[in-house]
Amino acid sequence: MIGAAHSHRLPVIANPNYAEAGALVAFGASFSHMYARAAEYADRILKGAKPAEIPVEQASQYDLIVNLKTAKALGLTISQRVLVRATRVIE
Repeated sequence: MIGAAHSHRLPVIANPNYAEAGALVAFGASFSHMYARAAEYADRILKGAKPAEIPVEQASQYDLIVNLKTAKALGLTISQRVLVRATRVIE
């Protein structure tokens, strides 16, 4: 997907999995936060909690990743207002 978009000089906005692969902007649930929450669930289950009684949670933290290498390759300028809000900037 990313390779085809780059060959046509199209920006890609995708989930955080594609940030390192060259997506211009990636936005989605924070994987590090989700992994920590999953560990807490596993801990509760191993301590005897019944899985059916543990409430399901929605993501509460999100990552905005901006890839400046891709922006430069596409000849785009990313606003400072966006960069300040980004949780991570790939340079």
